[in-house]
Amino acid sequence: MANHKSSLKNIRSTETKRLRNKYQHKTVRNLIKKLRGTEDQKEAQTLLPTVASLIDKLAKRNIIHSNKAGNLKSKLTKVVAKVS
Repeated sequence: MANHKSSLKNIRSTETKRLRNKYQHKTVRNLIKKLRGTEDQKEAQTLLPTVASLIDKLAKRNIIHSNKAGNLKSKLTKVVAKVS
């Protein structure tokens, strides 16, 4: 257990950040699954910019790596293009 006030504060803030990052990452993963599972072209095209924006936000905050963000956006764009 920590002995200093600053260490205790660091533990609390780290846990808060971890939970926030976990929530945001899980939300984006669920949206990606929804986008991949959609069969409607119009719905997929309206959903793609919001998902891409959220992926960029995760990359900006270092929740996911920037290369992974680029790969995800590229693959999702291909998926949307194939939807009929």
